[in-house]
Amino acid sequence: MKYPLALCAALLSTSAIAKTDTTLEIPFLSDSVVIDGNINESVWQQAKRIEINNITWPYENMPAKEQAYALVYEDGESLNVAYVVSDSNPNAIRAFYRDRDKNWSDDLVGLKIDSYNNEKLAYQFFINPLGVQMDSIENVLTGQESDAWDGIWHSSGQLTETGYVVEISIPFRILNFEQGNNRKKMAMEFVRFLPRNERLRISSIKIDHANSCWVCQMQTVSGFEKAEQGNNLTLVPTIVAGRSENRDVSVAPIEDWQADNTLEPGLDLKWGITPEVTLTATINPDFSQVEADVAQLGINNSFTLFFPEKRAFFLENTDYFSTPWNLIYTRNVAEPDAGVKLTGSVGSHTFGSFIANDNQSNVIIPGNLGSTIVSLESKSNNVAARYRYDFTNDFSIAATTTTRSADDYYNYVSSLDSKYRLTENDTFIAQLAMSRTKYSDEFRDSICDADNLSTCKQQARIQCENEQDCEISEQYLRVSAEQAIDDIAYKLSYEHNEKYWSLFARYDNLGEDFRGDLGFMNQVDFNKFVSGGRYRWYGEQGVNWYNRIEFYSDWDISHNANGELLEKEVQADLSFNGPLQSYGKIELLQRDRVGLRHNKARLDIDGNTTLFNENLVGVYLEFKPISGMFASLYANTGNHIDLANNRLGDKTRIRPVLNMNLNRHIELRLRHTYEAMDVDGADLFTANLTDVRLSYQFNNRSFVRLAVIYRDIERNPNNYIDDVTAHYKGFSTQLLYSYKVNPQTVFFAGYSDNGYQDDDLSKIEKTDRSVFMKMSYAWML
Repeated sequence: MKYPLALCAALLSTSAIAKTDTTLEIPFLSDSVVIDGNINESVWQQAKRIEINNITWPYENMPAKEQAYALVYEDGESLNVAYVVSDSNPNAIRAFYRDRDKNWSDDLVGLKIDSYNNEKLAYQFFINPLGVQMDSIENVLTGQESDAWDGIWHSSGQLTETGYVVEISIPFRILNFEQGNNRKKMAMEFVRFLPRNERLRISSIKIDHANSCWVCQMQTVSGFEKAEQGNNLTLVPTIVAGRSENRDVSVAPIEDWQADNTLEPGLDLKWGITPEVTLTATINPDFSQVEADVAQLGINNSFTLFFPEKRAFFLENTDYFSTPWNLIYTRNVAEPDAGVKLTGSVGSHTFGSFIANDNQSNVIIPGNLGSTIVSLESKSNNVAARYRYDFTNDFSIAATTTTRSADDYYNYVSSLDSKYRLTENDTFIAQLAMSRTKYSDEFRDSICDADNLSTCKQQARIQCENEQDCEISEQYLRVSAEQAIDDIAYKLSYEHNEKYWSLFARYDNLGEDFRGDLGFMNQVDFNKFVSGGRYRWYGEQGVNWYNRIEFYSDWDISHNANGELLEKEVQADLSFNGPLQSYGKIELLQRDRVGLRHNKARLDIDGNTTLFNENLVGVYLEFKPISGMFASLYANTGNHIDLANNRLGDKTRIRPVLNMNLNRHIELRLRHTYEAMDVDGADLFTANLTDVRLSYQFNNRSFVRLAVIYRDIERNPNNYIDDVTAHYKGFSTQLLYSYKVNPQTVFFAGYSDNGYQDDDLSKIEKTDRSVFMKMSYAWML
C-alpha cells in the first residue's frame, strides 16, 4: 500500500472550479540571485510577498499559528522564490538528507503551477529545509499524481534559530506554457507542510472542500511578459559499462560461469522545436532499472503484476499519453535500440506520439480468469499517439492509437475518450476503444508446453477426453485463432463529490477479443458495474482526537461476454486520520467468485466452474510517532480460492513496514510480507518475502544504498493435485552508489546478484551476478 505518497498526493491535488477572484501580479526584476539559502541580495526586498497562513488540510480554511511567507519574482528566464518559515519549536523540524522525491514526510515548502491556467495539469515543486527536491505532475483529467517526472531546477535551504529559509529557481525552459510577448496568465498556489502530531497543509489561498478539484481553485497570476522557453536543445550522452556472468544451476554438475562484457555508448536528445512542441529522441539507450523494483509476491495470483515506469525517455511528458484505461504501459517496451517522441500543447490542442523498437517483446495475454506474459524472440515495433482537444476548461475529447507488430503478429488499438465536469461537484468520463489483433504461431508455441506441443494444439480444437489432464489453458485459447480478431471496449463513469459525502458509478465492458497489447490490459471478456459512496466526519482542531473519519462502501458485479457470472462483491471500510499522523482502516469484504475451469478446453463459465464464497476482514494502521520514523501494518484473513487446486481455503496475509532515519544521513527501510494458506485442515503454502534497504545519503547529490531481497516459499506437496516444488528460496542483492548533479547528469556504479535454492539444490546458488557503471552528462545548448 502506498499510503504515505497517496495521502500526500491527495493533499497536493484535490481541486475546485471557483478560483480565487483576485489576480496576483508577479513582478519582473532583472537581477539574478545565488541560490544558497541566504536571502541577503537586495532584489528580495523588491519581490512580491505572499503570506502562507491558511490551513487547508485536514481542516478547512483555518488560520495557521506558525508564520510563513514567500518572496516571488521572475527575471525572464526563471521564476525565483524564497520561503521564510517560522517555527515556535525549531528543534522539532523534520528534515533529512535523502534522494530526490523521497522526503514527502518532512517539513516542506513549495508551489504548484498550472502553467496554461486551464485546470488540466499542475507542476509541483517542493523542498525540505535542507534543500532536497521533490517534484511531480498532477493530471486533473485522470486524477493521477506522479513523482516520476524530474525537472532540472535549483534549490537550497538552511535551518535557522527561528525556523528555516529555502530558495528555489525554476527555469521557464522546463515548463510548458503558451508563448508570446504579451503578459501571460498562469495559476499558482504556495504551500507549506507542517508535520507534527498532525500533518497540516498550509496554503496561500482558501480551498473549498466541497469541490474535489483543488487545481481549479488555484490563484491566477499574471506577468512573465519576457518569459520564453526558447528553442532549447539538450544533449545527454551516456556511457554504460559492465560485466555480467550467469550460469544454469538446475543441471548437475552446475555449469561454469558464462561472462559477457559490455561497453555501450548512447545519446538522448531533447529539442524544443517551438516553445510549445518538444522532440525527444534516444539512440542505443540504457533502459535498465538502476533501482531495484519493490519486491512483490505473486503466489496464488492468476493475473500479471504491475510495476511502475522509471525510465527517463518514457517519463518525459508521460501525462500527455494518459487515458482512463492504461492503454499505454511503456514497461512493455523492454529493450529498444532507439526511440523518438514528439509532444506538445498549443492553445486547446495537446498531443503526443512515440515510436520505439523492442528487442525483447513481452506481450500480456489477457483472459477473464487470469493472464500471462509471452516473451517473443522476434523484435517488435511499438507506436503510440494521443491527441486531446479542450473545448473548455471543463470539457475535453481525446483520441488515442497504439500499434505493436512483430513478424506475423500485430495489435492495433484506436480509442476515443472524454471528460466533462458538469459542475464543480459532478464529473463524467467516457471511453470507447476498438482493437484488431493477429497472433503468430510463436504465441501458440510459447504458451504450449514444448514437450506436449502437438497435444496442446490438438486439444485447442477438440474437447479434452480427461478434463483434469488437459494441457490447454485459457491463455492458449485466447491466441488460438489463426485469423485476425477484433472487438470493442467501453467505459462510463460518473462521480458526485460534496464536502461530507460522495457517490460514484462505473461500468466497464471489454469484449472477449479486445486486446490492448501496448497497455496494461490484463483482463478481457468481462463487463463490470460498480457503484458506491463515502461519508466523512471532520473533527475540530484541539477538540476531537480525530481530524477525519470516513465510511466507504461499494457493490460490484462482473459477467463475461455471454452474460455468465464471474464475480459479485460487496465491501465496506471504516477509516480515520488521528494523532501522531496516524491512519487506520478496517475493511470487510464478501465476494462470490468462480474458480478455475473444469474443462480447460472450453471458455464457458456456467457448468464449467464452481462458484465460491469468499469472506475477508482486514486491518491497516500507520503512524509517524517521531521525526524520521514511519511504521505500518496491514493484515487480513478469510476464505480465499486456492487457485492451484480449485477449492476454498483459509488465507492470511500480514505485511509490516518500518522506515527509520537513524540520523539525518542514514535511512533503514524494512518491508516484510507473510502469506499462508490452509486447505482441508492441512497447510498448503507458507511464503515470506523480506525487502531490506539501507542508505547513506552523503549530501543532496550522492548516496550509497544496499538492497537485499529474500524469498522463502514452503509448499505441502501432499495437498496439491499437481507436482510442485516443496522448498524454494530466492536471494537478491544490489549495492549502488549514485551521484547526481541533476536528474540527467549522473554517475552510477554498482553490483547485483541473484540466486535460488529448490528441492534439487542443497543451498542457495547464485545464477547471475554483474558489476555496472553508468555516466551521463546533460548539455543544455
